[in-house]
Amino acid sequence: MEETSQEKKSSKKILMPIIGLVIVLAAAYFAYTKIAYARHNEDTENSQIEANIVPIAPRISGYVDAVFVKENQRVKKGDTILKLDDRDLKIRLQQAIINAKSAGANVSVVRSNVSSADASANAVSTSILTAQAGIETAKANVEAAKVRVWNATENFKRYEQLFKQTSATQAQYDGALAEKQSAEKQVQVLEKQVEVAQAQLKAAQQQSSASRTQASGIGTQVSLAEVGMQQRQTEIEFAELQLSYAYLIAPCDGFVSKKNVQVGQLVNPGQTLMSIVDDAQLWITANFKETQIEKMKEGQDVEVTVDAYDGKKFKGKIESIQAATGSKFSLLPADNATGNFVKVVQRIPVRIALLDDKNDKFELRAGMNVTVAVKVK
Repeated sequence: MEETSQEKKSSKKILMPIIGLVIVLAAAYFAYTKIAYARHNEDTENSQIEANIVPIAPRISGYVDAVFVKENQRVKKGDTILKLDDRDLKIRLQQAIINAKSAGANVSVVRSNVSSADASANAVSTSILTAQAGIETAKANVEAAKVRVWNATENFKRYEQLFKQTSATQAQYDGALAEKQSAEKQVQVLEKQVEVAQAQLKAAQQQSSASRTQASGIGTQVSLAEVGMQQRQTEIEFAELQLSYAYLIAPCDGFVSKKNVQVGQLVNPGQTLMSIVDDAQLWITANFKETQIEKMKEGQDVEVTVDAYDGKKFKGKIESIQAATGSKFSLLPADNATGNFVKVVQRIPVRIALLDDKNDKFELRAGMNVTVAVKVK
């Protein structure tokens, strides 16, 4: 018995140093691996998966007529997810179309008045040209008549001398006198014709001026009618746009979340009815301590571990580093000039792009906690 107890004591004396040595070696190896890892990597658990969350809100007020999606349902870009009661909007569109047709008919009437005014102006122009030609003809006739008067006067003077010398008969004298008086009367008549032609020209010019004034007024009416037509067309486009607002369309692919709308509910512009979580692109926001980002830069590889999938590691890269600390964007940022300054290590958000976020075996969702390790060397 004594020998057995002595053997046990001697065995313990041998094992204890060995166990101690193993523990020391394990601790040294663990410390070495941690130090080596820390020299080449910077990690943090203060990080989450992020995604674009798009709020769905109407642009017009109205009563909900139909809801086509359910909570957590996947939708595609362009899908109709909700419809408002659009009966009044359709009536407004029909009214705008009727007003546009009326404005178009008004434009046609005014343009026909323009055609009539153009025809009248052409007729007046023809009258002016005719009057001007008549004046020229009358003046030419007056000149010809004056020549005849001169010739008749000269003949009369010769016959008057001959009559006094009894070399011409009384009949010849009377004929020369009559010819002279007839030529003079003809000049007076032709001069009156010139005055009449000038009066006609003046009247035609006055009528032309009135026609131009009328044409100018009708042209203004045409411009106003066309502007009215454009305004009615704009009203149609506005009514169509308002009608399109009655249908809420999915702006992206994703999942419906936080749906808080029911059929028959009155909604107002800007009221958030639901949200769509856009899973087309996921990224990670990692909040590193300011003492960790010295060697970080864009493009460095990142190893990501998601808490939901133990043992699975994802790949990523640094996309950008925020230009200010997270505290600068807080609701009540610290004011270090008030005399109660306490130094606190700040956190700087780093955006990390996930390179294999489309792995169907591991579905990633916004808000998941992750651990990231950036390879700085």
